[in-house]
Amino acid sequence: MATLTIPSSVPSPTEDSEQLRKAFAGWGTNEGLIIEILAHRNAAQRKLIRQTYAETYGEDLLEELHKELSSDFERIVLLWTLDPAERDAFLANEATKRLTASNWVIMEIACTRSSHDLFMVRQAYHARYKKSLEEDVAYHTTGDFRKLLVPLVSSFRYEGDEVNMTLAKSEAKILHETISDKAYTHEELIRILTTRSKAQLNATLNHYNNVFGNAINKDLKTDPKDEYLILLRATIKCLTCPEKYFEKVLRLAINKQGTDEWALTRVVATRAEVDMQRIKENYHRRNSVPLDRAVSGDTSGDYEKMLLALIGCGDA
Repeated sequence: MATLTIPSSVPSPTEDSEQLRKAFAGWGTNEGLIIEILAHRNAAQRKLIRQTYAETYGEDLLEELHKELSSDFERIVLLWTLDPAERDAFLANEATKRLTASNWVIMEIACTRSSHDLFMVRQAYHARYKKSLEEDVAYHTTGDFRKLLVPLVSSFRYEGDEVNMTLAKSEAKILHETISDKAYTHEELIRILTTRSKAQLNATLNHYNNVFGNAINKDLKTDPKDEYLILLRATIKCLTCPEKYFEKVLRLAINKQGTDEWALTRVVATRAEVDMQRIKENYHRRNSVPLDRAVSGDTSGDYEKMLLALIGCGDA
């Protein structure tokens, strides 16, 4: 469930391009006009605006935005304006760089996108970086993290609702045995988590909970400071209830000493057209404060306005 508010009558891409051109003209940039247009257009509409802008003015809209804007506001506008697959390819590439390395972002993209969307990300990665996402993730990660992340980004899971209960029971048993033995990188555990459909995984983990008396993530909390186990638990959360995972990312981003703007920007830009409504509901339930109010209290200026436009204001 998206939270994007799109006007009932959307101007043509030509009109939007003209208005954006005006926003860049003269002294100072009209940030309000940029928000008014881009924050209220869906991915297909934004793609058309970029094409039309390039055809009309011979310039890349993203380059123009980069020249005109700065800091957190620039980052949210640029990420939002990108096509979703290009955006994920950019974020994944950034996550493999030394100074911005993040196993979490790689895992998040691999586990919360549909199979088709993840496939499109891999294609966009090829086109932009002239190499594969898999090879970059393999090259920039090591040890247990590599064992988990490479098959996650390489997977093409079945997307249907069909579930094999016999399989769910036998694989719940395998998971329980490997976890009881503290074999957290066992090839069978990795195989199950990185190849099974989300519906099949849900059935397996429900069976695990019912038969062994604990949710799997509780059994994976033996060492709360173990970075690999933290990532493994987050992987399971992303695969089974992404809205709870994203609620936690937002909560930690907002409640930190000094806001984690990168995390806040990433979640809002990538989920506004997907499941932001569910994330907002989870956030309100967990924190007794609507997400838009929490964001307002922690951000300011055009960055705040852009975030609120994408989150959609009002209680959830």
